[in-house]
Amino acid sequence: MLKHRGFPGRLPGTDFQFTLRRANPKGATPITTRERFRDRRPADKRADMGFMKALWEQFGTEPFERGNLDAGRLSWLFGREVKALDPDTFDPEDYEAVLIIDETLARASFPEAFDGSEDWA
Repeated sequence: MLKHRGFPGRLPGTDFQFTLRRANPKGATPITTRERFRDRRPADKRADMGFMKALWEQFGTEPFERGNLDAGRLSWLFGREVKALDPDTFDPEDYEAVLIIDETLARASFPEAFDGSEDWA
């Protein structure tokens, strides 16, 4: 499992996890598409925005390996702002799965993540 050095482990000041410390010996937790309803708690929305901002700062428009990124947190963005680079060969249970940010959708969903502001916690 690739560890993304320099990527924040969690949303600062919270328990919202962004990365894993070690690989699960039983295999990676599958990435799924989770529905984001309008009535989600503000803290959950901040966690999504903070994770998107961290992804953008780390990878930008470049494809990236899932590695130690948290499957639960990725699942809130997967299928919309974060997509499989090659949907035909994508394995949601593979730590080596390659993902990419859909910049257009990400900017529309999380404009604060792209405005250059450092105050996202």
